[in-house]
Amino acid sequence: MNRLPALALSGVALMILAGCGGGGNDGFAVNVPADTGRGSVVTQPPERVQRLTTDQFTALLQVTAQGRSLQTIAGTPKCGVDLRYLEYRTIGGQGEATNATAAIMVPAGTDPACNGPRPVVLYAHGTAVERSYNIARWTDTSQPAAAEGVIVAAMFAAQGFIVVAPNYAGYDKSTLTYHPYLNGNQQGKDMVDALTAARKTFPFIDASDAGALFVTGYSQGGYVALAAHRELQAIGAKVAASAPLSAPSAISLLTDYTFSGWPALGSTLFTPLLSTSWQKQFGYVYNNTADIYEAQYAAGIDTLLPSLVPSNTLYTTGKLPPLALFAPNAVPGPVDPSLAVFYAPNNLVRQTYLTQAATDIQVNPCPGNALPATPASLNNAAPLGCRPLLGFRRAALANDLRNWLPTRPVLMCGGANDPTVNFLSTRATAGYFRASGMPATALTVVDLEDINATDAFSAARAGFAQAKIGTATSAGGTTADQQQAVVQAYHGTLVPPFCVAAARGFFVGVLAAGL
Repeated sequence: MNRLPALALSGVALMILAGCGGGGNDGFAVNVPADTGRGSVVTQPPERVQRLTTDQFTALLQVTAQGRSLQTIAGTPKCGVDLRYLEYRTIGGQGEATNATAAIMVPAGTDPACNGPRPVVLYAHGTAVERSYNIARWTDTSQPAAAEGVIVAAMFAAQGFIVVAPNYAGYDKSTLTYHPYLNGNQQGKDMVDALTAARKTFPFIDASDAGALFVTGYSQGGYVALAAHRELQAIGAKVAASAPLSAPSAISLLTDYTFSGWPALGSTLFTPLLSTSWQKQFGYVYNNTADIYEAQYAAGIDTLLPSLVPSNTLYTTGKLPPLALFAPNAVPGPVDPSLAVFYAPNNLVRQTYLTQAATDIQVNPCPGNALPATPASLNNAAPLGCRPLLGFRRAALANDLRNWLPTRPVLMCGGANDPTVNFLSTRATAGYFRASGMPATALTVVDLEDINATDAFSAARAGFAQAKIGTATSAGGTTADQQQAVVQAYHGTLVPPFCVAAARGFFVGVLAAGL
């Protein structure tokens, strides 16, 4: 559920940015009627962070090999980008009032694609460890959101889409002291509040909404995008289509897999984020953090994330182990020898808690979470017909998104060998939608590993295959070294640009079909 990879923009890029339009509100503050509820704007108009012409944005991409590769996938920019910083009001995981921030990216330029009413993309970002995460600051290459912002700008804003990209409650200047991680109810509402506030600013920032709304996001953002689609549909808002990418939407399945011997790469970060979020949401995940976590980690783990320091610092200072989720001799152990790296000394989760979880899975199984997975379990109209007793599993069940049916087209994309967000989550969610009556024409699933598929996404699959080869070749060393390099890069570096490009192609197709 990690965020997108870093693009190493050099000092040349900084020189390009230094010559672009500066910050500020680009005008006097606007007097507007008092509005302090959900979806209201804190400062109107939103601050202009940067304005890049088409040539300037193209030059920025050309600075590095990563940028050039991104341009090859995204296409030559048609538009420049007017980048704005929005602060809006929303709610936290307990329904408490709070604030959050977002980026608004408005296409700018002389190309017809950059002018007049434009479609809107509501974009959700992936898991971020750093509390300072702010996707509106992607022109500052020292910021943790720099890479993701560039990718979103290149894929959408520079091709004529208005982008609204929330940072979520609990990040940047939000006063919420925690992040409601994979709290589907809150995260869906947070996205809607950001969109509502952003639309209130459009008349003041030369943004014209064409009325076509698309929702997408990657990793955690894939989950959030689907939760936002659910929320928008529930309140009767118009959605053209959504594209949840590498989404942990079947979070109950992923939770059961973790406790059954199939942890994910990144589990030592995801587990504390989840336990804190769901404890805030429900209050029944634990009585004390020591119920779940070993003594060396338990104290303060509920306030550790999002962090003021990067994940590597958390590891080197002993706040979290990088891989060791369970003890070396944990029961149940890894379902495959390749997963043994998650079973090591100085582990995070106590054996007593793992025993409770494994016993609950055995006594109170969820029919859609069977391991090993079968076609019947992955294509189940009632995958959540279970009553777990363990608080963590109860919370995962409540936040699983296999409990509604989209009425608008959906594309789901990922890679079958993803070590971070198991692709079975996508397959199970899609299977539930199909079994619940979603027409085949309304649901598209793209597995980047399926090189034999022949459809509109064949080029994305071919490009992904070449990218894996390039990663392995660049790593050098033994075959095992090269394979490990691909594993490490798979979720955060290799999959994202191709799935985001697939989402854009899907959205363009929906627009062209007038659906």
